Amino acid sequence: MPITLYGAPLSPFVRKVRLCLLEKGLDYALEVVMPFTPPEWYLQLNPLGRIPALKDGELTLADSSVICQYLEETYAHTACLYGNNPTDRAHVRWLEKYADYELAPLTTFGVFRNRVLKPSSGQPCNEESVQTALNQKLPPHLDYLEGQLGQKPYFLGEQLSMADLAITSQLINMEHGREAIDANRWPALSAHYARVKELASVQSLLPGEQRTTAKLIEMGKQPALSS
Repeated sequence: MPITLYGAPLSPFVRKVRLCLLEKGLDYALEVVMPFTPPEWYLQLNPLGRIPALKDGELTLADSSVICQYLEETYAHTACLYGNNPTDRAHVRWLEKYADYELAPLTTFGVFRNRVLKPSSGQPCNEESVQTALNQKLPPHLDYLEGQLGQKPYFLGEQLSMADLAITSQLINMEHGREAIDANRWPALSAHYARVKELASVQSLLPGEQRTTAKLIEMGKQPALSS
């Protein structure tokens, strides 16, 4: 029985798990569940109603980081994405958490939600919130990640890890919201983002996401129907 992943493709947390599965070469099926208004049956998988959730045989799990660490430990014969020693594993978990808890409120819920999701559902974009995220709140985090990366190709040096996939997943949502990393200010992080985006796993997902994002942006441009 293949692994089933529940969630929406444009979610950075769902994307992170999909990239984990792809890098590990694990077969899975994606069953689309939209956030905020999940069906009643989904609450049996995750009583919080958040995405993603995963079903592997009789086991069900929620939370993207918990899922990815489960896949790492259960499918130990596949690509190692959390490092080869306790120090590396701790570092990867920290950066994964940093992406999920520090970047997500700004890149996804600040830029992407305001620029793409809200207009597509008839709500106004809060551009002031977008600019605050981009110009005040996000730069210190990008400074930190630039320093953590240094001159290395990946956060663990030559080895791709969940730190790279988690951070890139959040930055993709910022790009969907029509914003890019300033390569002059954060050259290492900008190059890292471009490098990870070229992975076959990422490239297998991006075209579909870009088409969906373009449709949502076009929906946001349509005039509201008068009553």
